[in-house]
Amino acid sequence: MKNIVILISGRGSNMEAIVEACASQQWPARIAAVISNKLDAGGLRYAADRGIATASVNHKDYATREDFDAELARTIDGFAPDVVVLAGFMRILTEGFVRHFEGRMLNIHPSLLPAFPGLHTHARAIEAGCKLAGATVHFVTPELDHGPIVVQAAVPVLPGDTPDTLSARVLQQEHAVYPRAVRWFVEGTLQVNGHQVAQTEGEAQLVVAAA
Repeated sequence: MKNIVILISGRGSNMEAIVEACASQQWPARIAAVISNKLDAGGLRYAADRGIATASVNHKDYATREDFDAELARTIDGFAPDVVVLAGFMRILTEGFVRHFEGRMLNIHPSLLPAFPGLHTHARAIEAGCKLAGATVHFVTPELDHGPIVVQAAVPVLPGDTPDTLSARVLQQEHAVYPRAVRWFVEGTLQVNGHQVAQTEGEAQLVVAAA
């Protein structure tokens, strides 16, 4: 039984999707904890209501990013994680933290990486005239939004799209592919070779949504 620790900063809709999929699909895993850098993150209540352990480490209480990351790592390690899942965790992590969990930390980014790393991805995709946008689940490495890609979901960019309308369609796909990627990890069906990630059971690593 693998331990999953999920990090959030807000409501945690991707966290909710993972929690529900873990239970309904009977993964060989448990959600060991949900941890936030914000005491009032809505997702903490969702987790607690379902009997999941919660914790918070307020980044404002620490003088440096390194101090915060050290305490966050200590808190995570207390739950003996096999995989750490970033689900709307809005902090840039130090290299030391990433190295500590390297190979067992996943993130989802709202673009088809390597396009549009960083913020404001939907506005940038529209401004660039992209015909497809989407989301990418990847392993976390010290270089922001550049880790090996596990799965991607693509959606069309429609005439008249705004960042909000595009974001809503992408988020629907995030809720589908992020649980899939976490399940693959805990089932041991991911094979990483350099920057390439293969799903050894042949499940699709690209989902293209209809308009």
